Amino acid sequence: PRSLVPLAAARRKPGAQPMNERDPPSLCPGTPQRQAPAFGAGRGRIWDPSCGAGRADLALPREGSCMAIAKMSWHPQYRSSKFRHVYGKPASKEKCYDCVPITCSVHDNHFCAVNPHFIAVVTECAGGGAFLVIPIHQTGKLDPHYPRVCGHKGNVLDIKWSPFDDFVIASCSEDATVKIWDIPKHLLTRNITSARKELLGHARRVGLIEWHPTASNILFSTGYDYKIMIWNLDTKEPIIQNPVKTISCHKDVILSMSFNTDGSLLATACRDRKIRLMDPRSGAVLQEASCKSHRVNKVLFLGNMKKLLSTGTSRWNNRQIALWAQGDLSVPLAEEDLDGASGLLFPFYDSDTHMLYVVSKGDGNIRYYEIGAEKPYLNYLTEYRSPLPQKGIGIMPKRGLDVSACEIFRFYKLIPGKSLIEPVSMIVPRRSESYQEDIYPMTAGAQPALTAQEWLNGINKGPVLVSLRPGSEILNSMPQFPAKEPSLRSTESNWYQARTERMAMKEIQKQSGIQETKGQKNMGERFQEDRQMRLSNGFDVFERPPPKTENELLQMFYRQQDEIRRLRELVNQRDIQITQLELELRNIHQDSGRY
Repeated sequence: PRSLVPLAAARRKPGAQPMNERDPPSLCPGTPQRQAPAFGAGRGRIWDPSCGAGRADLALPREGSCMAIAKMSWHPQYRSSKFRHVYGKPASKEKCYDCVPITCSVHDNHFCAVNPHFIAVVTECAGGGAFLVIPIHQTGKLDPHYPRVCGHKGNVLDIKWSPFDDFVIASCSEDATVKIWDIPKHLLTRNITSARKELLGHARRVGLIEWHPTASNILFSTGYDYKIMIWNLDTKEPIIQNPVKTISCHKDVILSMSFNTDGSLLATACRDRKIRLMDPRSGAVLQEASCKSHRVNKVLFLGNMKKLLSTGTSRWNNRQIALWAQGDLSVPLAEEDLDGASGLLFPFYDSDTHMLYVVSKGDGNIRYYEIGAEKPYLNYLTEYRSPLPQKGIGIMPKRGLDVSACEIFRFYKLIPGKSLIEPVSMIVPRRSESYQEDIYPMTAGAQPALTAQEWLNGINKGPVLVSLRPGSEILNSMPQFPAKEPSLRSTESNWYQARTERMAMKEIQKQSGIQETKGQKNMGERFQEDRQMRLSNGFDVFERPPPKTENELLQMFYRQQDEIRRLRELVNQRDIQITQLELELRNIHQDSGRY
């Protein structure tokens, strides 16, 4: 059969130029026009409506042509990430904190600080400033007469828990003072009005405070006098008037401060739209960034990736995030516009998972990204949306998360419209209930790596890392306030006590060799009652009569699951103790071999 060609191509003389765009020229100068192959000879046909006939596809060059065409894949390329499906799970109403009088201040700050024991919230107070300290497990409605921490003469602007002491908190206020408070481990019964230490040095109100990430008792404060002051709290004086160091290189109000991992560098964001990278001991400015297309509000170090992230607005007042290289702040590595809202953006970075969370003030959204070492540096994952707008936000340290539920981050949203504090957990969906070691690497613990004087002398050290595996020895803060004995030890001791009592009962029966008397019955009943009280969950699984109803069956099932979980934790704890003893024996043998 004859091949179908356009009528114009059939009438054209050899070597003539094309008459219109539908009739393409040769693909390369000097190359003759390709002839259409025979109909059905392996080439597809494209319908040309102008001539009513099919023509050969002349857009594809033959092999060896001078025109190179890139191969396109029909399948989109997806990044392989274990955090692609992370989702936000808000807490139920019973696990929220209700009737909390949240502050109405318009200051751009978090107004909330969280640790594994307490949640602190800046509140409204007549005649001065105050904040609430609520035990982390005391959820539900808050008593309107709940005691407060009220010692400032002006509104409280910022609060921060000590990273190495869960019972010490710092606060700053409009009265130009910074105060350090000791929180008792029991429930508050009356207002706390006397602080442990008072720091007097700023001439105007203090708007921001930060603890050093690795050195104990080192606090940074900045105020509206454009100064950063470094305080050494490792002294006995209750009132400190002279800071260790004062940094005066800023020309306007400092909006944000952030440390790198070992605390050897300090990054600041100022109202003059500049980002400064400085040595915190000497106060020398190492680098300075000023980008006309990005007005910075908050700055954040991205762990050990040698990058910084800033949030702010673009030239067209769009909310924007920018990524900077630590070694070169002249031009941002990447910029991304988010939306046209006016609320502030609070960035939070998880160095263990390399995830960035961007929390919007004034709406209920939380965006999260994954930071990569190569382009594209910002990889958008998804967004948590809520109709309840937040005024402030608090985050739980890694050692306070629920690893059994694969929780990798937890926010505490301040919702002033409902006087509510709502926890939101970021969860990696996993089917297994065992410990997921790939999403919980070694993380910073509650033990300082340096003393205050060592850091002031010029020593730098990274944080002390601990494991989040259940049963491992997590270094809790405040050893002088020991926590209650864990239920695992009580379970084990109760089991041994019950076994000893059963053996004692058998010995009594063997020695008597007669029927039990009334007194012996009473004694046996007492043993049974004691054992019933001491055993975990208040029952013996193997001696309890079988359940008769569905409700009893469910109760029995849940109790057995709890018992199995406790036994698993007990086995893990014993394995860790065995490993520690083996290491100690190995060290002893090595020491004995030296001598």
